[in-house]
Parts: sequence; C-alpha cells; structure tokens
Amino acid sequence: MISRQTIKQNAKNMLGNKLFGSIWLMAVLVLFLESAILAAASSFGFGIITLLITGPLSVGVISVFVNLARGSGSINIEDMFSGFKNGFGRNFLVALMSGIFVFLWSLLFVIPGIIKTYSYSMAYYIANDHPEYDWNTCIKESKRLTNGHKMDLFILDLSFIGWYFVGALCLGIGALWVAPYHSAAKVGYYEAIVASQNQEI
Repeated sequence: MISRQTIKQNAKNMLGNKLFGSIWLMAVLVLFLESAILAAASSFGFGIITLLITGPLSVGVISVFVNLARGSGSINIEDMFSGFKNGFGRNFLVALMSGIFVFLWSLLFVIPGIIKTYSYSMAYYIANDHPEYDWNTCIKESKRLTNGHKMDLFILDLSFIGWYFVGALCLGIGALWVAPYHSAAKVGYYEAIVASQNQEI
C-alpha cells in the first residue's frame, strides 16, 4: 500500500492541483448537485424519494471520480447519473441494505456501527466497477477489501477535519472545495487497495 500522504498528493494531482482550475471546479459542481438533489428529495414523500435515489446517485458520483482517477482528464456531469441507468435496483439495494446493517450494528453500540460503516464503505465503488454483481456481492466484496484497512480509512477521514474546519471559517463555502479533495483521496485509497490485493493473487 502507498502512504496516506502520497494518496492525498495524488488526489490533488487528479483534480489538476488548482483550487479554481476547471477540473476542481467541476468536481465542486458535481458534489454540490448531489447535495442539492438529496436535499430536494428529502422534502418530498417522507424520505422515500431520498431512499430510492441515494444508492444510484452515490454510484454515479463515485464513477465521476473513478473515471478521473483512471485518466479521463475531465469530468462529464452526465456520469453522475450513470447509477440510474446501469443497475438502478441493485444500487438502491446496496444503499438500503448497508444502511439497515449499519443501523442494526449500531443498536449494539456506537463503535460496532462505525466499524461496519467502514466495512461497507467500498460497496458503491465495487458496484461501479462490477455491474454484474448483485447487492449482496457488492457488500461482501467491500467487507473483504476493507479487511485490515478500516483503521487506515478512518485515519484518512480524520486527516481532512482540519481542512473542513478551515473551509467552515470561510462561511462554509470553503468546505465545497475540500469535499472533492476528500472524495478523490477516497477513490485513490480504493484504487490502492484493489491494486495491492491484485498483486497478492
């Protein structure tokens, strides 16, 4: 596995290393649209619409960053809706079932819920990469991929707290620029895990 510092530097490179460059700004737009869509959906249908679209939208947004990480060199806004066109039902079930599992584990105590959140955290990435997988296989593969890496993922997330704090000082707007950096780093970590496990096979 490559170091966390390298993963974060690669994330900056992936976004063009310019906070106000075209790629970084497009990434900001994608995540802003995702938040706006989910916020709008939450105001209708007692949360049912949010439940329906969370999985497909999450897979689509991840596909945007995965394509960027794999050398697309640009962001296509349409890609964020790919989770609706490809495997909508499966993507919906990934979100629904992983959410139910985390909730049930959280009933035991907070810590088991957090651990399971990281266990299932790669399910959307796997769904994007493997349209042939069903929801259960995506979750099982996420558990396998994150085995031995959950603490690293937790620390990676913690390393962005300072950035979000600084972003919050700028009337919260700065956090919009931190979110793509964070998302790109998580994609980079996913790519690193997959590469390291492939080398072990």
